[in-house]
Amino acid sequence: MKTIYPKDLPIPEFHALLQGSIAPRPIAFASTIDGEGNVNLSPFSFFNLFSTNPPILIFSPSRRVRDNTTKHTLENVHEVPEVVIHVVHYGIVEQMSLASTEYPKGVDEFVKAGFTPVPSTHVKPPRIKEARVSFECKVNEIKALGDRGGSGNLVICEVLCVHVDEQILNEKGIIDPHKLDLVARLGGNWYSRTNGPCLFEIPKPLSTMGIGVDQIPEEIRTSPVLTGNNLGRLGNVESLPTEEEVIAFGKSPVLEEMRVRFQNDRASWIDHLHRYAQEILEAGDVKKAWLVLLQKV
Repeated sequence: MKTIYPKDLPIPEFHALLQGSIAPRPIAFASTIDGEGNVNLSPFSFFNLFSTNPPILIFSPSRRVRDNTTKHTLENVHEVPEVVIHVVHYGIVEQMSLASTEYPKGVDEFVKAGFTPVPSTHVKPPRIKEARVSFECKVNEIKALGDRGGSGNLVICEVLCVHVDEQILNEKGIIDPHKLDLVARLGGNWYSRTNGPCLFEIPKPLSTMGIGVDQIPEEIRTSPVLTGNNLGRLGNVESLPTEEEVIAFGKSPVLEEMRVRFQNDRASWIDHLHRYAQEILEAGDVKKAWLVLLQKV
């Protein structure tokens, strides 16, 4: 058995040790707003339920380990002490991951991650339409745990109301964990879920910032084939393939055969193209999926 003291490791290594061992952790997908009305959406896995009466949720936007700066969410709740906390189900996990990209202040992650904002009932920050459970909260207190990189800030939230998708309830009106299909955070790129394969990976968002779902061509973004998770993964690229790359890839036997077969049926061409790209995307090859999606008849 190896014994490790916090002072024995650099902060990033000890941070990874904590995250890898204290898991799975629920995810607070927090919507906040600043004093000028700019909306921010960001996930936090330092989060849990701490009281029922009063109903208290606490999440912690830590100071960044690398440079000791604070996150927009923390700045926002100081300016406007309100938040909507959404729980994360598998159907939105890739978009949630994309929203964790550190876009500049003023960039709306609802737009970048492809979520639909809807007005809240009692607080200023909007809710995510696609979320299955959301908690409108007032912020009772913000407790700083330190002033160095990695220091947490406890955002103590009192629940004002809860919005629940009735489709996740069983016949007794209780949340069915299989229907909810919650996702939890592990260490590194790892996540767990309550349905299907227990463990899965999502590559961390690019430090150079992905293009975002809003920059995906409309015909792809509105595809009836591609899921929100597919779009979230597609949006986490720094740039699209070049036209030369797309043309060269289009000479592959599979695409040449599809092009001939559907030369007079554009709707079927798009449908098959998107299904082919989806298979490639879910196998983990994002660039190849883009090369497929950008093909022309």
